[in-house]
Amino acid sequence: MRATVLRTQTSAAARRPGRLILTGLAILVASFVVFGTVLVQQITERTVRDNLSGTPAATDLVIGSTDVPPPTVRDVPAIRAVPGVAEAVARVSTGVSIGQGYLNLQADPGTGPLSTIRVIEGRYPDQPGEIAITPRTAERLGLSVGTTTTGTGGELTTPTRLTVTGIVDADADADAGYDAYAPESAVISWARLTAVERVDVRVVPGTSTEVVRQRVTAAVAGQPISTGAEVRQAEANAAAEEVGKLFILVGIFVSIAVVAAALVVTSTFRIVFAQRMRQLALLRAVGANRSTLVGALTAEGALTGLVAGVVGVGSALALGYALPAILRASGTAVSSPGLPLATAVSVVVGAIVVTVLAVLAPAFSAARVSPLEALRAASTTAGRRGVGVPRLVSGLLLAAGAVLAAIGTISQLPKPEQLNYDPTLPLLLLVASGGLAFFALVALGPLLVRPVLAVVGWPLRQLGPLGRMAVGGIGGAPRRAAAVSVVVALGVTLISGVVIGGASLQVLTDREMALSAPTDFEVTSNEGTLPAGVVTRAEAERAALARVVPYRRLDDVTLLRGSDRLGNVDSGYPTNDLDLAALPTTGELDVAQGSLADRGPGRIVVNSWVARDAGLRAGDTVALARDGRTVDVRVAAVLPGDGPLHAGILADRADLDRLGAPTAYTGLLADAAVAGEDGRTAGVRALRQAIGGADGVGLAVLADERDRNDALVRTLVWIAVGLVGLTVLIAVVGVGSTTALSVVERIRESGLLRAIGLSRTGLRTMLTVESGLYGVIGATIGLLIGVPYGWLAIRTLGVNAPLTVPVLPLVGLFVTLVGLTALAGVLPARRASRVSPVAALGADG
Repeated sequence: MRATVLRTQTSAAARRPGRLILTGLAILVASFVVFGTVLVQQITERTVRDNLSGTPAATDLVIGSTDVPPPTVRDVPAIRAVPGVAEAVARVSTGVSIGQGYLNLQADPGTGPLSTIRVIEGRYPDQPGEIAITPRTAERLGLSVGTTTTGTGGELTTPTRLTVTGIVDADADADAGYDAYAPESAVISWARLTAVERVDVRVVPGTSTEVVRQRVTAAVAGQPISTGAEVRQAEANAAAEEVGKLFILVGIFVSIAVVAAALVVTSTFRIVFAQRMRQLALLRAVGANRSTLVGALTAEGALTGLVAGVVGVGSALALGYALPAILRASGTAVSSPGLPLATAVSVVVGAIVVTVLAVLAPAFSAARVSPLEALRAASTTAGRRGVGVPRLVSGLLLAAGAVLAAIGTISQLPKPEQLNYDPTLPLLLLVASGGLAFFALVALGPLLVRPVLAVVGWPLRQLGPLGRMAVGGIGGAPRRAAAVSVVVALGVTLISGVVIGGASLQVLTDREMALSAPTDFEVTSNEGTLPAGVVTRAEAERAALARVVPYRRLDDVTLLRGSDRLGNVDSGYPTNDLDLAALPTTGELDVAQGSLADRGPGRIVVNSWVARDAGLRAGDTVALARDGRTVDVRVAAVLPGDGPLHAGILADRADLDRLGAPTAYTGLLADAAVAGEDGRTAGVRALRQAIGGADGVGLAVLADERDRNDALVRTLVWIAVGLVGLTVLIAVVGVGSTTALSVVERIRESGLLRAIGLSRTGLRTMLTVESGLYGVIGATIGLLIGVPYGWLAIRTLGVNAPLTVPVLPLVGLFVTLVGLTALAGVLPARRASRVSPVAALGADG
């Protein structure tokens, strides 16, 4: 009997491959995602290894290592003199301070197989004091071929002439706007260097690399020597290691997607088995026991997992090989993956295991069918609406555990004055709380569907019969609705947490940039004060500069209360009179106490460190002291971190005058009048014109730092959204398969509705709205959970980021999820509407 039942169930499933694929669609997608992730990791690592090494391919030997003292300048000619050495290039770089900026001067031959650059204008330097620069450096520093400036770098302390002889190309992403190149001899001679970082060697063709290595070892005893291949491999491994760390994080999100797929498959198998209850009852009636049915249904699940796994892995493999080929054809250097057969087999086996585990609960439930069910007129049975006592108790215990873990997380959050904070324990508690909350939601989901549906379905019920029927269709099968909506809720919880975390991190980044980079540019002087006229000339550049905000800085201001000196700093606190009201980023600043609006004559703002060190709070009265002069002031506000431009105290200009501060400005801040790179370049040129070649005056482009931080935050957020989007994809697939299977289950219901006058359009609309309701319920639950967990995650990391709830993105997320789930039900709804009412009423079920 066991073999007969097993053969009957598996052969029936095999005869309907469409139904088989539909049942295991979530596992198919999960298999595709898992194996696709493996292939993407291989593609990324191989691309990094093949294309991202900083050592030229022609390098045969590399002398030097960061672990030992570097080769000396005298070692370079000794290496060149070794028989078999065709070329030896010393790699060295040094920072150069020029009149209005900074250069990173690097040694490169400029031509030949060991060169990393190419001249695109002018000629490459060949004498000390000659340099070639990148295009962005030329724009930023206002240099061109033939321009002469002066600078100091390396061991050189006296400003010496530098002449630009050429422009060289560089990777746009690597051109930081301060890169310069020259031959090693020119760099070493001009900067008076005595050591180099390493020496790259190219061996004469046909000569044994190992023989040359032994000769070089004898010439420069004590220096480690590696082959070029070893160095390139080490560089590639370092980059690949970073890729591997990233994919560990990816694996976590993929695991969550696999769990979501298992939940979806459990739901779809419940529907499939409910549609075959009379058949299963007949098998019971003819002698099949419960264990036999469980075995047969589990075997059907295994077959489903096998087919879904094979199709998913095959699809991923096809795309994994096709995509790099397409990209290479378009000129993008992307390597192809390998053929990880063992991994492919593991993914297929994993798909079978996950599917079998997912089918067990529905199989045991279906096997409990009574033989008398065979006498029913219909082949399907209504789904249970509640949960059993064991499931209810388990769900409540899980919920209680989630609450306790959350309370434990809150108790471990950093205190306002806490200096040393370890986020490990609170993060573990938070993850535990989230996991328990999710499984509690799985257990108690059927009980939560009705109250949530009562709220979110109210507007639909007011729209007429179609709305009421759609809401009733979901409410009539709460276990099914819960199974699918929980997966949607999981995806929305993760995405909303990422969106909230990203928005909060962006606010924190904006605040940090408002402190360290409040404007696009900063001009400072090595002499302590700016030359006369620099500020006036900068303020006259209205076409290129939107605002110019000069400031003065003192480093020796102390705090007194009566005759007692406050704090433990002997030399005093850094103090400036920067006009915050003139800066556009002032609104990004936050205060721990008081208000920035209260700052003025006789009122100061202090950063958190000064407040702690001096024991100050907003409203306290103290005295500023310098060189025997004192000024009585009141603390208007305390900042939560550092002060703008690393100031400890922000004072009014009049108060610094009373302390005897010099009238000359220490520096100035300025913003470009036009956004973008062109406006930034125009601002740099205007400020350089204002500086007028004055010695010791430096110009920093703060906007570049701000751009890098913004780009990093955006990249992290989009990567995280893409990863958690895998769970949403599984959820949408689950909604589509659930709707498609429920159409078969309710074919007589659809026929009856058509027979009493419901149009095809009306039936399609009703079923599509039902599908969208899965998204409404899941998105509602997900947002209710995601917002508090997102806040906890921010606080747990201890980054002092404020809780920011981006309403519009979250509303967009809600609408998008509802739209996707509704779209997933469109095709099943169209299929149901095409069935003839007569045929539907005559169907058995």
